[in-house]
Amino acid sequence: MWPLTVPRLSLLLWLLCPGLAGQTLFQSPEEGWQLYTSAQAPDGKCVCTAVIPAQSTCARDGRSRELRQLMEKVQNVSQSMEVLELRTYRDLQYVRSMETLMRSLDARLRAADGSVSAKSFQELKDRMTELLPLSSVLEQYKADTRTIVRLREEVRNLSGNLAAIQEEMGAYGYEDLQQRVMALEARLHACAQKLGCGKLTGVSNPITIRAMGSRFGSWMTDTMAPSADSRVWYMDGYYKGRRVLEFRTLGDFIKGQNFIQHLLPQPWAGTGHVVYNGSLFYNKYQSNVVVKYHFRSRSVLVQRSLPGAGYNNTFPYSWGGFSDMDFMVDESGLWAVYTTNQNAGNIVVSRLDPHTLEVVRSWDTGYPKRSAGEAFMICGVLYVTNSHLAGAKVYFAYFTNTSSYEYTDVPFHNQYSHISMLDYNPRERALYTWNNGHQVLYNVTLFHVISTAGDP
Repeated sequence: MWPLTVPRLSLLLWLLCPGLAGQTLFQSPEEGWQLYTSAQAPDGKCVCTAVIPAQSTCARDGRSRELRQLMEKVQNVSQSMEVLELRTYRDLQYVRSMETLMRSLDARLRAADGSVSAKSFQELKDRMTELLPLSSVLEQYKADTRTIVRLREEVRNLSGNLAAIQEEMGAYGYEDLQQRVMALEARLHACAQKLGCGKLTGVSNPITIRAMGSRFGSWMTDTMAPSADSRVWYMDGYYKGRRVLEFRTLGDFIKGQNFIQHLLPQPWAGTGHVVYNGSLFYNKYQSNVVVKYHFRSRSVLVQRSLPGAGYNNTFPYSWGGFSDMDFMVDESGLWAVYTTNQNAGNIVVSRLDPHTLEVVRSWDTGYPKRSAGEAFMICGVLYVTNSHLAGAKVYFAYFTNTSSYEYTDVPFHNQYSHISMLDYNPRERALYTWNNGHQVLYNVTLFHVISTAGDP
């Protein structure tokens, strides 16, 4: 029997196979294994070799796949932890600066002793009264920071356990590990809601990053990428396009250098695309199909019709441009904003499973989509602008956690007078916009109340 130089597990079989020496008896390309004959033995039998892939079709391979899926989930949790840590650190620095201001005001009050006017003294006292609640907030932030450190350690330990079990190719303790992953995900989301979420109270002045491309388009970063990953994706135009440029860094995007090109297998419609955890989610042209395109493998992982969703300018935003379907990501995950004939053209917001693209839950907001300029999600709240032109403001908010809405009045400076893309990035806590051929950023201010341990 001659050796077979393949990186697979070989299994020797003794078969009665006269006259078949040196031929292939059977092969299964789908499963990757083959059965070969060998030279005939003196006793009339022949030695055959079955070449089986390292990951065979044994029952435990299914469990191995489940373990790999768990490891991917833990990796996603780890990436989210990094984003949460960065944002919490920024907030903590802000609150600490307020603490320094409090101490300065307190010292000035103590040193006053009649040396300032009654009016100035009262102003200092009123300012101090405004800042006093920050003391408990600061202590709570410190406690929550310690919680994040503990969560990070749990993620590290769990990753090690999963790697060890995968290496052994066993399934011991799988159910327990699955429960731990689910618990970590739940705790992470709870932390994100508590520390990073709040009601939108302000939008900064625009920061123009670059003027590039046509009047309509979209640009974005990956909301789930670690902080060291600053790649930028750029998609010019609002229909029939297939060309996506991936820039290595934001600096490269500004300079227009160091990029690679992805050619999508199906053209896109609209500008409501989003990059989430290494994949692009977009609306396939002339359909209500959602496509998930994976950049690393350059392939479509899944595509699915969004039930009843209008397309081809049936229910666009006020500016048109095939903007019937708008995909968004916030602290809670992946969302789709669209409308249907059944709900009379009012905005529907649906939570999507990012793996299967199935609708998890939907809400009818009651707001007519054709009257909306653009929209974005922050912390499970849909915010809608009343125009895509100059003079626009954030006019409407729909809260998915309570299925309620309110009208708002948050100023929004539309510098270049025609917005065709508006998306929130929870990693940066910023709004990305495409404004008349300009790529523009806005910072947002969120108001949130942190309850201390003694609060009801």
